[in-house]
Amino acid sequence: MASREKGTSSSSISDKQEHNSSRVITIVFLALFIDLLGFALILPLFPSILDYYSQTELSVLQDGFYLLLQRGVDWFAVMAGIPPERKYNSVLFGGLIGSIFSILQFFSSPLTGAMSDSLGRRPVILMTVIGLITSYSLWAASRTFGVFLLSRIIGGISKGNVSLSTAIVADLHSPKARSKGMAMIGVAFSLGFTLGPMIGAYLAMQTAKGEVFYLRSALVALMFAVADLIFIFFLLPETLPKENRVSSVTSGFQAAVDLLSPLALFRFSAVTRGKESPSEENLQNLKILGLAYFLYLFLFSGLEYTLSFLTHQRFQFSSMQQGKMFFFIGITMAVIQGGYARRIKPGNEIRAVKRAIILLIPAFLLIGWAANVAMLGAGLLLYSCAAAIVIPCLSAVVSGYGSASQKGRVMGILRSLGALARALGPILSATVYWLAGAEVCFTLCGAFFLVPFALLGSVKEPLKEE
Repeated sequence: MASREKGTSSSSISDKQEHNSSRVITIVFLALFIDLLGFALILPLFPSILDYYSQTELSVLQDGFYLLLQRGVDWFAVMAGIPPERKYNSVLFGGLIGSIFSILQFFSSPLTGAMSDSLGRRPVILMTVIGLITSYSLWAASRTFGVFLLSRIIGGISKGNVSLSTAIVADLHSPKARSKGMAMIGVAFSLGFTLGPMIGAYLAMQTAKGEVFYLRSALVALMFAVADLIFIFFLLPETLPKENRVSSVTSGFQAAVDLLSPLALFRFSAVTRGKESPSEENLQNLKILGLAYFLYLFLFSGLEYTLSFLTHQRFQFSSMQQGKMFFFIGITMAVIQGGYARRIKPGNEIRAVKRAIILLIPAFLLIGWAANVAMLGAGLLLYSCAAAIVIPCLSAVVSGYGSASQKGRVMGILRSLGALARALGPILSATVYWLAGAEVCFTLCGAFFLVPFALLGSVKEPLKEE
């Protein structure tokens, strides 16, 4: 009788935990979706925005900041011994701006993760959304390149809310809930990057006479950020209990310093402090997973960033056509994540990731060598299917490592590695694209995907530490 009551009690607790986990996952999904809608509005406009500022700065010379950076690109062209061509200059210039945004995320993600390990997830994520509101306000008000760049800088510093969302999911009790949560974060990304660019392109087409073409997109992004702040404030619960937090913000920041050193980052040094250090085997697994994650995003972000320039130059895509392309990518990813990725059983994630990475090789070749839109579409289909699986699955695997008080740091490390990859990937791929052309750039990136594929083959079954 007593054992039956005990079984009923534990079942009731388990059901309650599962209900709470589902509620948290739903709230995180909706909050991140709203955030990414605003973030993705700028994507199809970016080449046009750079063209706009180049024309504005040259004709009006309101602030010479754009011209100063352009001279740096021209200097690189002379050093490389290649006659400067305006269309390729814009690719390299755009890669530089994208890298600045990711470098700032690299610095901010560990600090927000460390703060959340001490203060809790909820107050820190609210602070990051306030930063995004400031960023979009500046973008809406910007009429010079300097102000626009300042808005991107503040946005990069404030984008730690994405790593905090993964930390919130990592706080959940069961591997099944964490795996489902990471997949739903992937779905939020897919839907945000599906609808956001379409909305941005549509708003740019509705520009009134005498109005700056990106103003409406900036104001709508601002509206989404304010709505996100209100939603999180009233609905998001705290997922890190006080007894599971680190003793002080100072100790959290000491660990965060390890995340600002690339060498310490790859060693996962921030989680080896104190008595709760993972076992040697689990730490080795983390290092391999972190390196594979970095290399994957390093290569992937290069294609991701140069893609809009390739279609703009090779196929003369307008902002609306760019928006439709991102819609196609996003809707494909959402279908794969919702129908397949979130149903991958715990323990099978690495196998799924390896299959997806192999799929990216022909995807890159088709896109880089695309002679027509049909060939481009075939490449984008493979690209989208693979991209829908890799990040959610790797995040789910990594979220199983570390104690409860280390989840923020573990996911902060992963996010920092991703930011570092996104900082280096665009500028390097844009340089190769600029010097050797799209075909060589995409072929090389595709071939190098065999490196993270091989690394994942050496990941062993983790030892249980929770």
